[in-house]
Amino acid sequence: MARADRHIDAFLEMLSAERGLAKNSLLAYQADLADFAGFLAARNESAERIGIDSLRLYVQGLADAGLKPATAARRLSALRQFFRFLLQDGIRRDDPAALLDAPKRARPLPKLLSEDEVDRLLQEARSLRDDPAEAARLTALLEVLYASGLRVSELVSLRWPPFGDDPRFLVIRGKGGRERLVPLSEPARQAIEDYAGWRGDFLQPKQASPWLFPSRGESGHLTRQRFGQLLKDLAVAAGISPAKVSPHVLRHAFASHLLAHGADLRAVQKMLGHADISTTQIYTHVLEARKQALVRQHHPLAKG
Repeated sequence: MARADRHIDAFLEMLSAERGLAKNSLLAYQADLADFAGFLAARNESAERIGIDSLRLYVQGLADAGLKPATAARRLSALRQFFRFLLQDGIRRDDPAALLDAPKRARPLPKLLSEDEVDRLLQEARSLRDDPAEAARLTALLEVLYASGLRVSELVSLRWPPFGDDPRFLVIRGKGGRERLVPLSEPARQAIEDYAGWRGDFLQPKQASPWLFPSRGESGHLTRQRFGQLLKDLAVAAGISPAKVSPHVLRHAFASHLLAHGADLRAVQKMLGHADISTTQIYTHVLEARKQALVRQHHPLAKG
């Protein structure tokens, strides 16, 4: 272990002298490589001779120990740089760490709102009697978002008028400039029509705007941040934790509720504007996890 420590010290000195790393960064490298030095000592191996199989065991051990993927990825990065240093310094003739696979980062399951919670948000938006213009705008925002699964940036930047030749569809220009047709439900179309009469309340007198949801701010339309704030206020009023609600969570609700009612995964992929269906498949994992939870909670044989 002493030899490993010596090489680690030399590596850290190089990082400090040649790259000018800050003290906290050096301490992080030191801690990560001290863990590896402990692994070497426990197996009676050395940094000069360790092979790829043993390095893979070390990386697997990080996962088995329950380290967060980001922490494991940072340790692997330190390890790769350390072995590159050993190669460049002539201590090794090869770089076994170059053959290591990065630990896969688990994609977190999206937060979910139930259909009942979405209904409560909509009911709360419609009931803002003290501010009918805001009630109409919030209702239109929620109905369109829940009916279409738009990204929040796509939602707040919808053009006026929002419909093309066919009022049943919105034409959305998404990521990478890709256009897609998104079907709109009757409640969403009606909410837009109801809101149209109040749209002028969000404009300066005699001001024209190309946006469906105009604003007097710099962008000219409602911002993502402002809509997020309005949504959290609405959640509090509806008795839902604001931490649970965001525009993106409503996009998740659109996709997961469609799939729960038998929608085709490819169709949901197109409506969401996902380039790769693997991105959409996360919602099938959500539904499967929900089914398993229901079985554990309610099946008589699952109760010990």
